[in-house]
Amino acid sequence: MTFKSARKKKITKAERLKQLQEEEERRQKEEEEARVKHEKEEMERLERQRIEREKWHQLEAKDLERRNEELEELYLLEECFPEAEKLKRDTRLLSQWNHYIQCDGSPDPSVSPEINTFISLWKEETNETLEEVIAKSKLVLNLIEKLRLLLLQTPSYDLEDKTIIQYRGSILELQELLHLKFNVATERLLRQASTLADLDSGNMEKVIQDENVTLYVWANLKKNPRYRSVRFSETQIRFEIPRILATSGIAIRLLHTHYDHATPLRPVSASLQGHTATVTHFVKDEVQKGEAEISKELQEEYKQQECESVSVCEEETKVEEQGDIEVQMSFVQEESEATKCKLEMKLLSEAVFAAQLLLIENANEKPCFCEDNEVDLCQFTTLGGVYHLDIFELPPQCKPMKGWMIVEILKEGLQKYIYPPESTEDFETENAFPPIEVTLEVQENVIFFEDPMVARWDAEGKHWQTDGISNVLYQSEERLITFSLETFGPVTLIQDTHINMPFQSWELRPLDVNKVLLTVTTVFTEIQIQIKENLCMLASVKVDNKKHSSTLEGRWMTPISFILALKETGLNIFPTGHSHFYVVINHKLREHLTEEEPVQDPNWTLLMFSGDRAQRLKINENSETFSEALKEETEFHSTLYHLVKDFASKEAMEKIRSSKCQFIDSVCYMLLSTRLLSYS
Repeated sequence: MTFKSARKKKITKAERLKQLQEEEERRQKEEEEARVKHEKEEMERLERQRIEREKWHQLEAKDLERRNEELEELYLLEECFPEAEKLKRDTRLLSQWNHYIQCDGSPDPSVSPEINTFISLWKEETNETLEEVIAKSKLVLNLIEKLRLLLLQTPSYDLEDKTIIQYRGSILELQELLHLKFNVATERLLRQASTLADLDSGNMEKVIQDENVTLYVWANLKKNPRYRSVRFSETQIRFEIPRILATSGIAIRLLHTHYDHATPLRPVSASLQGHTATVTHFVKDEVQKGEAEISKELQEEYKQQECESVSVCEEETKVEEQGDIEVQMSFVQEESEATKCKLEMKLLSEAVFAAQLLLIENANEKPCFCEDNEVDLCQFTTLGGVYHLDIFELPPQCKPMKGWMIVEILKEGLQKYIYPPESTEDFETENAFPPIEVTLEVQENVIFFEDPMVARWDAEGKHWQTDGISNVLYQSEERLITFSLETFGPVTLIQDTHINMPFQSWELRPLDVNKVLLTVTTVFTEIQIQIKENLCMLASVKVDNKKHSSTLEGRWMTPISFILALKETGLNIFPTGHSHFYVVINHKLREHLTEEEPVQDPNWTLLMFSGDRAQRLKINENSETFSEALKEETEFHSTLYHLVKDFASKEAMEKIRSSKCQFIDSVCYMLLSTRLLSYS
């Protein structure tokens, strides 16, 4: 085998220089081509930017040119709000008149003499039974609800400070008197306990159920130390009492009020009073100035016409001229009335606008609490009413004597049994006063999305707190809650106010002219609300994707009454001014839908409104990044309404313009109350 070696031909210096020269020329040529291309692209980019800038300036100029016209049209459309407020005011006046002409004997709670007379007369009735008090409580609760709605529905600019104090004072008096009446009637029942004793146990048991109140009374007549478990027949209500109570002459009362009269009334917002007062004062000044000018013009016109009438008195056309003067004076008066009405509408419009802004106003500071276990009522809500748990000393029993019933009536009235006593030194064992185990039934029409917390009322501090309660067990299927209580008093169940916030999604869908369906979807529930004219109705509720029946379904109510009713059942989707302290708000522009979430109509139109300008966006629902770029062949507008006019059908715009002012006001109020844009 032979190997041949081949030498690589050696490149000369001249050839290497030639190659380098060629490479340099090629590099320079490429750089020149790249530079020319870059310059061309840059020129094209700058030209596009110039064209876009010119187009942008043209659109801005066009927008500014028609801004006043569009805003004037918007102001005309916004006249529906003061018109709706006028109708509300007329409705309130009509309600007062209807109550007056009914003559049914019930007082008008807004009239101080009437409600004071009612309270005084009821105080004088001292021999009522529990059944009679419960029957009367329906009227009392109705009066309290009317006053409550008057405070909420009447705008602050229509309520004087003394009127607010009067209404709140009447509410507190009625609440206190109602509870006092229950205590007096309970004492009367307990004086007859021995005549109502059960034949088997020897103790007395009484249960009275009503739509607003459920009352359970048990009297320990036998004092049997082995009778330690108190359970009311045909119910799940149960008490496990210690030996010291089983051997004492005591009575246990559970008064379950389906309403909450323990929690103090919320004070009127200082910002609400101050802001509205400022606006009202400002516009009232304008009204007074306008009236003064009108009055001055009338006087001058009258003097001028008077002089003219004197000068023509000697002429033959005196009668005709006098007729012309009267016509002119009538015209001036009509014109002044129209001007005055216009100024009053301005006052109303400014006040309504201020009230709408306050619905979405956020508090600057988070509320602070002095007690460690105090319930923050900005974060939690009481639900299902209040359970008034009391232990009373058994009053002297009535005794038959020669056909008469003799009974000793204590001057001090019904006395509470203090458990545990203030001093326990006289008792041998340390555990003589253990916590009392209580089992309560949860109100059926209240929804708890999580296990409720139990809170007790602190009478001294006037607030709810969570200490002194242990071993809480909630049975959701049986709707029972069991816990141990160190001392008796009012207790309630509480739930996180913001448990349904932030919202997962929402939709406002038109059903017909002056009728829409608002759907709000949260982690736990889907709520559908129908709105028509000045009324709202709960259309359906789903809990964990299952249909849930509610007593509110099918009942049309005014927006404020409807919101209160939803809150009382646990369906709270209404943020407050403090909610931003407790809810993590999702600031993302949008969330992409997954394949498992099909959309019936994927062609969404994305609109943006900055407060000064409305525009259609070039991006769509599937765009990866946000851009304020304007959609091709579209323009700027001053309002969303005028932007929608560019692509909406004539039929759609006609339906918008033909919508009633009360309907627009109700939809606006619900959107402001739910604050869907902020809490979704």
